[in-house]
Amino acid sequence: MAIKAIDPWVNVSMGAMADTPFMQKVKDEYFKAGDDFFRNIEADELIERMNRIGMEKCFLTVDPHRPEQRVLDFTTKYPGRFYLAAQPRLKKGMKALWAMEDLARDYPVIMARVTPFELDLPPNDPIYYPLYAKCVEMDMPVGVNTGLPGPPVPGECQNPMYLDRVCLHFPELKLIMQHGADPWWELAIRLMIKYRNLYMMTSAYSPKYLPESLLHYMNTRGKHKIMFASDHPVLSMDRCLAEAQELDLRPGILEHYLYDNAQAVLFGQRKPRHGEFK
Repeated sequence: MAIKAIDPWVNVSMGAMADTPFMQKVKDEYFKAGDDFFRNIEADELIERMNRIGMEKCFLTVDPHRPEQRVLDFTTKYPGRFYLAAQPRLKKGMKALWAMEDLARDYPVIMARVTPFELDLPPNDPIYYPLYAKCVEMDMPVGVNTGLPGPPVPGECQNPMYLDRVCLHFPELKLIMQHGADPWWELAIRLMIKYRNLYMMTSAYSPKYLPESLLHYMNTRGKHKIMFASDHPVLSMDRCLAEAQELDLRPGILEHYLYDNAQAVLFGQRKPRHGEFK
């Protein structure tokens, strides 16, 4: 069977973090990685890999306040293959959101993402609410890191329970739990059952270690809720894709996991805003 997949979390500018003491510590003490951990990836190199393994589209993270031109160039050199996930600096207030909006006018910004541990503030904190409102206005999904981070950083702020009120207050917003939800898998599943606008991508989590409770949910009520993602090259897309194909999934579920769900959630037809007409 020919594989077709979308990877919503790929890192191509690890070199930009090489001078950060925290990331040096993460590399040495958590990942125990070599010097190539901070090697930048070029567009031609990544396209060759994608073509070889059946990866149709990838998402690259960008800071809309100071976007790296080399990352933006991926999208212009290979249109339709690379898309952007904007990670705004929320402490800059509306300036960060205006920068995201400006970037989306010129480049394919499809989603926003936030990592609560970087702020040590849970995603129901008021600092996030302008982003949520702006993304409803732009019909743009928001990815929120959930689960306990592996490196020694604050983790309680990433408990999925903090998304409960966010889903309630922003029913028009597509929210995506990123990096799984360990050790709160059952809670995350219960929240996805409760809220139609809540999804999950399994980025930064090896598919072969996904819990039985999540696989059961994927095979039953959650077949449209869970999306594949890697965190390449920290967790290579080749490895994740190979492991995904070995999961004990019912017929048709693998296709939903690898491609269909991301296509629907991230590229689905835009809903008209109030006052607009088709």
